[in-house]
Amino acid sequence: MSDGTGNDAGRLSGAEGERLDPAVARRLKRDDRGLVAAVVQQYDSREVLMVGYMNDEALRRTLTTGRVTFWSRSRQEYWRKGDTSGHVQFVKAVSLDCDGDALLVEVDQIGAACHTGSRSCFDAGGPLPAVVGERDGLEVTAR
Repeated sequence: MSDGTGNDAGRLSGAEGERLDPAVARRLKRDDRGLVAAVVQQYDSREVLMVGYMNDEALRRTLTTGRVTFWSRSRQEYWRKGDTSGHVQFVKAVSLDCDGDALLVEVDQIGAACHTGSRSCFDAGGPLPAVVGERDGLEVTAR
């Protein structure tokens, strides 16, 4: 079984010994479990659908297969979104943030993105009470 880092000799899909492009891997800032947060967004509406986690191998699979693959922190295994539910995520683009510690995965989502059956995990989770800030005519200068 894999340890989740994607840097071990665990099971791989695709070509034998295939790894994430080293140029991409060098840019990633992983947490202590070897994971990077992946924000998933509907490519055309820009709706934020969910957040998952990827290690190097999950990212490699996502970049090379056209389908989104995550590392399940609870099950300690890879899961390709939609294989059991039919709610598939087709990759349209993947971007890395400026710090290298988060990915933006733009997808064409088929069906619900959330395991609860909601289109978005943020619909299922619901809003939190927050004070809404206003500009009130203030001129803000970028630094």
